[in-house]
Amino acid sequence: MASEETHRGPAWRLAERRSAYLRGAAEQAIDWYPWGPEPFELAKRLGRPVLLDIGASWCHWCHVMDEGTYADAEVARVLRDEFVAVKVDRDESPEIDRRYQRQVGALTGEGGWPLTAFLTPDGEVFLGGTYFPPEDGLGRPGFRRLLREVAQFWKERPEAIRENTEAVRQSLARLASRAAPEVRPELLAFVRGVVTEIDGAYDPSHGGFGQAPKFPHPIAVELLFWQAFAAGDDRAGARGLETLRRMAEGGVYDQLGGGFHRYSVDEAWHIPHFEKMAADNSALLHAFCEAARRSPEPIFESTVRGILAWSVEVLGEPAGGFAASQDADNAPGDDGGYFTWSRGEFKEALDAVELRVASAYFGLGTEGRMPHDSDRNVLYRSLPIEEVAASLRMPEEAARRARDGALQKLRAVRARRPAPVVDRALYANLNGGYVRALVASARVLGDSTPLALARATADRFLSGGYAPDRGVPHSVGPDGGSGFGQLDDQVEFGLGLVELAGATLEPKYLEAARALADLVPREFAGDDGLFRDLAPGLYEGPSVGGVGDASYPLEDQPHLAANAAWDLLEIRLASLTEETGRLEKVRSHLGSVAGRIRSAGLFAASSALAAGLLEIPPVRVIVDGAGSAAESLYRTALRSYHPNGWVFRGVPPAPFSTEDERQNAPRSGGAASARACFGQRCLAPISDPARLAAAIASGGRDAAA
Repeated sequence: MASEETHRGPAWRLAERRSAYLRGAAEQAIDWYPWGPEPFELAKRLGRPVLLDIGASWCHWCHVMDEGTYADAEVARVLRDEFVAVKVDRDESPEIDRRYQRQVGALTGEGGWPLTAFLTPDGEVFLGGTYFPPEDGLGRPGFRRLLREVAQFWKERPEAIRENTEAVRQSLARLASRAAPEVRPELLAFVRGVVTEIDGAYDPSHGGFGQAPKFPHPIAVELLFWQAFAAGDDRAGARGLETLRRMAEGGVYDQLGGGFHRYSVDEAWHIPHFEKMAADNSALLHAFCEAARRSPEPIFESTVRGILAWSVEVLGEPAGGFAASQDADNAPGDDGGYFTWSRGEFKEALDAVELRVASAYFGLGTEGRMPHDSDRNVLYRSLPIEEVAASLRMPEEAARRARDGALQKLRAVRARRPAPVVDRALYANLNGGYVRALVASARVLGDSTPLALARATADRFLSGGYAPDRGVPHSVGPDGGSGFGQLDDQVEFGLGLVELAGATLEPKYLEAARALADLVPREFAGDDGLFRDLAPGLYEGPSVGGVGDASYPLEDQPHLAANAAWDLLEIRLASLTEETGRLEKVRSHLGSVAGRIRSAGLFAASSALAAGLLEIPPVRVIVDGAGSAAESLYRTALRSYHPNGWVFRGVPPAPFSTEDERQNAPRSGGAASARACFGQRCLAPISDPARLAAAIASGGRDAAA
């Protein structure tokens, strides 16, 4: 009788996995195994090397390799005969990706996705790379030839295999030893050093940092806002605003559907890599909220609304929470077809006036042309609508109507195209970022809807597996939570919860945020006071390969580093509840971190921001009274920028209020006023919104006590 496996495809083990990326490979001719002890035990029994493929559903070149290289019959045959093949979703298993990116990088100097690594049966890297075509091409060796050569290398050169694995171990050991400082730097000097490096990386022509490919660095922007606030450095603030402004005008922002693509392949933000990530959009949503509080320019608030609309429409889950990503492509061989436009498609969709206005406004046929197909265009804001109207010699209002009409028609046309697939997995770290950004959005927009979404998202995870003694699971699904013991999840979700607690004054969110903050030093402590990415006592995954090795997420990638996220969580908890003892723990921890990443520049921004927040007193604003005057003060306080502030309508209940606040609460029925306290220094009550805004913006320095 035929075995059950005879009736399944070779990759049947992936068919029932939670990961959309793994399920998508279930029909391939490769005999894939998911990560776990089974493939490594098999490799030992057979005396074979392991091929490790790490990718994600949003990754364009992962799809190219799946649809071309891994669909090749000869590749499948060689893998079947000579290797044991393992496939990993980097979003589902970031701890595996982190370790093997590091190992491959130590050996080859390159990394990214797809990550293609050749391992010993003990899980050690001896060769690796990224994308490989089936045959030689694109300046890369063909995978057919590479597999045959690796198989021969494995059989005939065992001493070279050992030399390569030892080289990786020694390289990682050298990196670890160089990172350990002899003397901890003074924190303010560390902050100044990071700000100086970010300033040196700034692109004065296009905004942003560095050269092509250009990634968003929202935490670096928020550090520039802190620098402007704390040091009166207007240039730093202007550079942060200009970076976000140029991104919002560029093709890296979806001008029709909202939301940001992952990065720009050019320096001017025109041509994106088209995947859209929850991590990027939640971080940028928060940064644009900060910008909207610093500047009255409409582009910042409108971009907040655009990111929100895309996030809810595309990633939002009815029961609460946000999916992980939207793919770059909508079909095999596609490269941005859903998001790009030809002139013929414009002509077919628009009337003559709309065509003229939209072509000028979106720069059709100019810098937004796709490199591989110059007839297809990424839409970006080439000219302000006022200049479009002047160039076409038409009234500005008519140009605006034509542009808005074109936008509506183009959206309708695009809605009929096959949309790129969404990875609907719910991950705690990504959703924690969304909770934090949604609370900021509600504050800026004066709209309760984002706050309701934040609450629903938090509740989905708190009811889906959270426990105070083990934290939040990495993911939640129909069968509950899975993947406990990862640092990113605890700190980013905790950071979202503390913001939600301050906005709703619901103790359950504060209690969970405290529990997550306290869990970290108890379960994740490692060398020199740093935090490991995995808690040995909580981690549920199999400790095969290099997963048991300690790893310390100290640098932004490019979003919040997990160690810095804990610092920010503790700082925000301390300012919300006046648990000032938390700040000394942060100072000690940041001293260890700063010594290791003092030269990381852009990638140290989140730790520098945390260190900077320790140097300025937080502000607590309580608005008393009723009616429109009190509402105006409240809205002003919410919209005024301070990097560590809380705003309350009336004295909040314990534990959100201090004893002094409760004792000095005014009698009901009094005139509308706002009390602003900067640390232990409180200003006299303020009744004028303009004075209140100035006091908050100056950190209390320019207001009489």
